[in-house]
Amino acid sequence: MRKFYSPLILLFAAFFAYGLLMSQLGFYWDDLPMSWIRYQLGFEALTKYFSTNRPVWAWLYQITTRVFPQEPIYWQIFALIMRWLGALTVFGVAKKLFPQRESLALPVSLIFLLYTGFNQQSGGYLYSHFFIVLFFFLFSYYLTLRGKTIFALIFSALNLWMMEYFFTLELMRPFVIWISLADQALTPKERLLRTLKLWTPYLAVFTLAVFSRIFIFNNTVYTFSLKAEFVKAPLATIYLLAQNIFSSLWAVTFGAWAQAFQLPSLQTSGPRTLALYACVVLTVAGLTLLGLQKQAEVKESGVPAKGWILLLGLVMLILAGPPFWLTNLPVSLGYPANRATLSFMLGSSFVLVGLLEFLPNRLRSIFLITFIAFAAGRQFLWANDFRRDWEAQKNMFWQMTWRAPGLEKNTTVLLNETLTYYADNSLSAALNWIYAPDETADAIGYALFYPTNRAGLSLTPNAPVMYDFLVGKFNGNTSQSVAFYYAPPKCLRLLDPEIDSINKLIPEETLLREAAALSSTLPILATPTAQMPKIYQPEPAHGWCYYFQKADLARQLKDWGTVARLGGEAFKLDDHPNDPIERFVFIEGYAHTGNWEKAVEYSLDSYRVSKAYMRPLVCKLWERIARETESAPAQANAISEIQKKAECVP
Repeated sequence: MRKFYSPLILLFAAFFAYGLLMSQLGFYWDDLPMSWIRYQLGFEALTKYFSTNRPVWAWLYQITTRVFPQEPIYWQIFALIMRWLGALTVFGVAKKLFPQRESLALPVSLIFLLYTGFNQQSGGYLYSHFFIVLFFFLFSYYLTLRGKTIFALIFSALNLWMMEYFFTLELMRPFVIWISLADQALTPKERLLRTLKLWTPYLAVFTLAVFSRIFIFNNTVYTFSLKAEFVKAPLATIYLLAQNIFSSLWAVTFGAWAQAFQLPSLQTSGPRTLALYACVVLTVAGLTLLGLQKQAEVKESGVPAKGWILLLGLVMLILAGPPFWLTNLPVSLGYPANRATLSFMLGSSFVLVGLLEFLPNRLRSIFLITFIAFAAGRQFLWANDFRRDWEAQKNMFWQMTWRAPGLEKNTTVLLNETLTYYADNSLSAALNWIYAPDETADAIGYALFYPTNRAGLSLTPNAPVMYDFLVGKFNGNTSQSVAFYYAPPKCLRLLDPEIDSINKLIPEETLLREAAALSSTLPILATPTAQMPKIYQPEPAHGWCYYFQKADLARQLKDWGTVARLGGEAFKLDDHPNDPIERFVFIEGYAHTGNWEKAVEYSLDSYRVSKAYMRPLVCKLWERIARETESAPAQANAISEIQKKAECVP
């Protein structure tokens, strides 16, 4: 039974860190476009997507997506299992490498499992495939230590041909072999020759992989970008490279470890989140304590391994970096760049355990239990952040379909960067999935852009908008654009060219005040064509934002009676606007239906929220009301009252 307790501890630790919220998680970042391409556009589109980058890796997607449907929960479970299998393999490798110190295996594998330099476990669709390749890499080392050379070579080749993240880590194999020969009675020369002999077939596979990347798969997007810089300024390039290496190594070790102790905010975390966080920390602390106690029962030779484990960890760190350092790809703890830390996870785990070996046993155990427990808690908090972003993204698209039941093909959607775990490319996939659910052609019907993220995007009328999704191209024009502003808990809001170009409640850096001039209701169709995918179901409850969106659609159709009716229902809700400008649609509805009293009342309510910011907006709105409604004494009185109380210049 003793041989099962460590795998079970790893499994339970993985579940408490990553699994408690997985039924509430969705698709993020590259999950959305890659799953949209595979499940909507088909296998051929998936092959085309990978044809310029990691074509062998595409085989994995061809296999896994035949097994799992396009539902996040399956991918969350699969990603958790693959993460656990990777940690279990690390446990086996450490146990084989240091048989005289078996007690090192569980701490190394737990730290690897909960590594706090990487926070993207919730991206289950994409990262389950990263974890598969990582497992291939780790399992090849485990098989090497077991003497299963043929199978080890196969798994090594799978890693090398599929992606570049763990490519140069293959070169740590001779160090691993050297350490594994420590218990054999060999002279240094004999040990070296034995190491080289055992390493030779792996070196041959590695060499073949290098040549294949140079001469066959040489169309990858990751190129040796330092070459040109080195030719121009060799000393400056070497200096910058050294800086990059040092900052990367600091980030993936001390910087990553420190993140374990970032506690939840009492101001932004609710009682449920705090209670679950405490549960995760205490449970994983108990699991770690149990594991360390069980390992203390194992008799060890007492031969010190601390020097070797630390040295091996440093070698791993150095060999993890070249794919990023030589291509100028960032290695940081920020999102989404921290995906690069996957290559450094193993080395960072060995280094930390190697450093802790220099502490007294009791102090080392206390630190391990504390660190591992808080690392699990930190991963839970990140999962909760992903959960919130998924909910915000789903609500955004539901509100968009309420406001725009249909969109003309070739429409460009402009949006601010408000969602943490989504790029505009991610949201473009969802946009097409919703508004063109049956589309399979090479011509992509819609594109969503963050103006701040697209340097080449013109915000002037009648400018072409083109974008290559790799599986098809979008061809649009800025004169066929809709611009939305989204800052939850505020409602998603279609920008009004007349009002929002001067709206200081929209941050200037979003460029959406400028984009508001392009926003038009002409591409919005009243006939429903949008179909919400299953993963976006069920439809949210019809609160304030539902009535706001439906009223704004009715305003577009000049159906003022419906606007006023919806306003009557909205203001009776146990809900309220979170943006004073959300009242504007109802103000116009009441004005056009002759309810001047309510139009004035809600105008002044909005004005009082922030007189400096709202004055020009309220005044601009009433200029339009005066222009578009019939002249009458009641109208004149209402306009006069607004001009006086909101200090509008007549």
